[in-house]
Amino acid sequence: MKLFYGEIADQQVFINDEEQQHIVKVLRMRDGEDIHVTDGKGTVASGKLVIEGKKAGIEVSEIKKDLPGFKPNLHIAIAPTKNIDRIEFFVEKAVEMGISEISIIITEKTERKNINIDKIRKQAIAASKQSLRFHFPVINDAIKLTDFLKNINPEHTFVAHCHENLERIDLNNIPQLEQLTFLIGPEGDFSEKEIAFLAEHRVKAVSLGNQRLRTETAGIFVAAWNYNNLQQ
Repeated sequence: MKLFYGEIADQQVFINDEEQQHIVKVLRMRDGEDIHVTDGKGTVASGKLVIEGKKAGIEVSEIKKDLPGFKPNLHIAIAPTKNIDRIEFFVEKAVEMGISEISIIITEKTERKNINIDKIRKQAIAASKQSLRFHFPVINDAIKLTDFLKNINPEHTFVAHCHENLERIDLNNIPQLEQLTFLIGPEGDFSEKEIAFLAEHRVKAVSLGNQRLRTETAGIFVAAWNYNNLQQ
């Protein structure tokens, strides 16, 4: 399946401008080829490619709406790494494994404060198309940890940290929920002050095993754990 991103309104389908350039200039697709377009919200249109000069459109033969998304919904709030490539790698892999939402959180030990969210959103769309997702994940603007905690539901929110002297539950002991939110700290982990603050907000701490994982590895580990649960 050749899947592209665009807008779908009733029977009208408009392929994104950048996608059109990719189709015509990079892929050099030909008029009449099979093509599929999704709005990233659970709708996909199928049909034949129509090339008009430098423009690409679709002659629609079928539109499927309200396609099922991933359950449970997984939201990972992760601190950016100093090397932003690592977070971008996390985003790509987490999207492939069905993550529903990503937030970039700024913590006490966060070294990188400037994040190109638009670039991350484009990477999430690319990974969604590659893995044939019809529901694209939400990529939120960067937010301070204290502000992020104002809008959480503590019943389905968990924090993974490496403070062995503090109580943590095993990841596999988390009950089955329709919505899950995980917080992943920066290089150097959350501070003890932040851990105490999270506990005050009734956020439960979890252990990801005996090994100390990098920030992006911890995020991918949680995404893979959730993806495995999706298959059961």
